[in-house]
Amino acid sequence: MKLSLGSLVTITDQKGRSHTVLLEEGKQFFTNHGSINHDEIIKSGEGGVVSSSSGMLYTIFSPALQDFVVGMPRGAAVIYPKDAAQIVELGDMKPGSKVLEAGVGSGSLTLHILRTIGESGSLTSCEIREEFLKVASKNVEKYLGYIPQNWNLKLTDIAEFSSDEKFDCIVLDLLNPWDMIDVVYKHLRAGGHFVAYLATTTQMSRLVEALKETNNWTDAIASETLYREWHLQGLSVRPKHRMSGHTGFLVHSRRMADGVSVPPRRQKPAKGAYGADYIAKQSQEAEDDN
Repeated sequence: MKLSLGSLVTITDQKGRSHTVLLEEGKQFFTNHGSINHDEIIKSGEGGVVSSSSGMLYTIFSPALQDFVVGMPRGAAVIYPKDAAQIVELGDMKPGSKVLEAGVGSGSLTLHILRTIGESGSLTSCEIREEFLKVASKNVEKYLGYIPQNWNLKLTDIAEFSSDEKFDCIVLDLLNPWDMIDVVYKHLRAGGHFVAYLATTTQMSRLVEALKETNNWTDAIASETLYREWHLQGLSVRPKHRMSGHTGFLVHSRRMADGVSVPPRRQKPAKGAYGADYIAKQSQEAEDDN
């Protein structure tokens, strides 16, 4: 890709530290190893090397999406690339898919979805906090260079969302997704995918049990994704000491057709799974909600 003013680039020094830079006329980028002229970056081009004023060498590339979202400005915690990739896969998103998301945060998942569904798909994003919506919008525009016409932003609670359109996939990144099951059911097509991103085991358990009670959803599958790189240097081959471990849980289920209940599973629950402790816990949660 030919670099020009307005291009977004990632420069990486000889110690492996990266910086994302928006190229502007006559500007300089300052690091611990001196300054770098934006004009020199443009002149060197993508795949080239530029030197700072103190002699540190930097490689130049257009930023990969996974690099951009980790370092982009945040209004809320971002959904990391490892989780975003799983959400896209679990939701069976593809070019032409119609997707609804609630809880936009900083726009990390938004970018992954937009790239997956292409221009033939559509994405509707609901967010109750205006400051988050502004941050997400700026991040999307910064990375893509424009606001896609097939991205519909709504400053609203998904509980109050109204549309005649049926979606192929709905993704929730909320504190209380179990309260939105009826809303999701209403706006999701039969056979559509429901994916929730959750922070804690109690949220995960509560959502799964709430889905079971309706009989309108397939057995939910809960998962988490761990990502670890490896150190490779001669005969020194081992896992790196740092890894991207637990960041969140994913719950995935599919909507049954109208008027159709999911067949009961011919599988006994674990002993004590729905014993006195579980019943007491459910009663306490009901009291707290009231």
